[in-house]
Amino acid sequence: MSETTIIQPPGGQQVSDRAANHAKRWWILAVLGVAQLMVILDNTIVNIALPTAQHDLHFSNADRQWVVTAYSLAFGSLLLLGGRIGDYLGRKRALIIGLVGFAVASAIGGSSVDFTMLVIARTVQGAFGALLAPSVLALLTTTFSDQAERGKAFAIYGGIAGAGGALGLLLGGILTSYASWRWTLFVNLVFAAIATVGALLWLKNDRATDHDPLDLPGLFLVTGGLFSLVYGFSHAETTAWSNPYTIGFLVLGVLLLAVFAFVETRMSYPLLPPRIPLDRTRGGSMVAMLFASIGIFGVFLFLTYYLQDTLGFSPVKTGVAFLPMVIGLAGTAQVSNRVLLPRFGPKPIIPVGLVMASIALYALHLVGLHTAYVSHVLPYLVLLGVGFGLSLAPAFSTGTLGLAPHDAGVGSATLNTTQQVGGSIGTALLNTLAAGAATAFLVGKVMSPANLKAAALHSYTTAFLWSSLFFVVGAVVAGLVLRRGNMAVLSGRNESATD
Repeated sequence: MSETTIIQPPGGQQVSDRAANHAKRWWILAVLGVAQLMVILDNTIVNIALPTAQHDLHFSNADRQWVVTAYSLAFGSLLLLGGRIGDYLGRKRALIIGLVGFAVASAIGGSSVDFTMLVIARTVQGAFGALLAPSVLALLTTTFSDQAERGKAFAIYGGIAGAGGALGLLLGGILTSYASWRWTLFVNLVFAAIATVGALLWLKNDRATDHDPLDLPGLFLVTGGLFSLVYGFSHAETTAWSNPYTIGFLVLGVLLLAVFAFVETRMSYPLLPPRIPLDRTRGGSMVAMLFASIGIFGVFLFLTYYLQDTLGFSPVKTGVAFLPMVIGLAGTAQVSNRVLLPRFGPKPIIPVGLVMASIALYALHLVGLHTAYVSHVLPYLVLLGVGFGLSLAPAFSTGTLGLAPHDAGVGSATLNTTQQVGGSIGTALLNTLAAGAATAFLVGKVMSPANLKAAALHSYTTAFLWSSLFFVVGAVVAGLVLRRGNMAVLSGRNESATD
């Protein structure tokens, strides 16, 4: 029995496209994995290169943050639009346009002669990333429909998404130390070239799945709301939570998103159909992704500081130190998505993974100035990897479960948006809490090198403790929201709801 023999004027081409993609599905997974890795790497790979780039291009500490913020602003605020563009143009076209645009922006950024050129390039990178990321996840969702194969594919994808940040630190350290900071951007040309050639070879030229009129009010509201929210958190990180601009942008962001949520229930063709996030399986997975993304930055950001500034690790050694976590994540992602998720469903697995990550971060907050990596850091990094493998990988799979083909792009974008917004919240909030902890520690103390080093350590451990709390909250909320039932039961519910 072949799906390609079914003739249906409204959806026959769609079925044929999916069958063609399915025949080459494992090659397609490799292409999507490379594209996803490129996007995830750029969240951390440039961070290690920033001090060198700052020295080379002669910009201030205040300006340095904009190299990171410009990317996250464009990426976070345009994700839903990028998902809908993929639905309109077709995912293969959107993927290739995103890859080529990302590569060109990376080449310009790596060739920057001043700060302005670098920030503009990073902004354009973020914009094309917002087109690229939803297309990757949507193609994965529509290519792998068989439950067993879907579990394997999403385990690999979730492993890449979770480990990409740590791999970015390693690759960024190697390139900065042995080549140039510019290669942290030029390396994207290699990833983009491989993924583009693979997409041209193996992906079917899919037709657009959405011909509905574009929801312009929703588009302006959600883009403005996400921009204001991400900017507000970024501004808090560099100024203060009491700063009028910080408060203004955060309040504006919340108001615009609240109006967006109301408007979408009244629109005939909403940009984000309420059925996508209101489904308990998808919604619970998005909540888990949000809190995990808030907390995970406590690992990548402050553990990097601790290893380098306190224990004296080099950038390359720091990257290598994260590899046990990556290995633990990759192995557990396979087990959770291929064995546990089909049998038990997401409700017990995702919360347990978040709790394990919380325990690991709580243990890390007990580290000291002379703590040995092997005895007091390594075991908890492995536990973190296991926790991420049990939570992040299944969240990607169930966060897009049961999406109709015409909803796959915007549904994938919504999941990506929760991840990006969570990262922005986590970076700003944890930086602020850490800075406040360091200041409070130094009150009444002499500004000696020893006290300054102890204050820095206190700021890192405070960030670990708060990250641990975020994971606990995420586990509780996900446990309450997620439905009971194995994947077969949940898939049946979602198909009925879609029909």
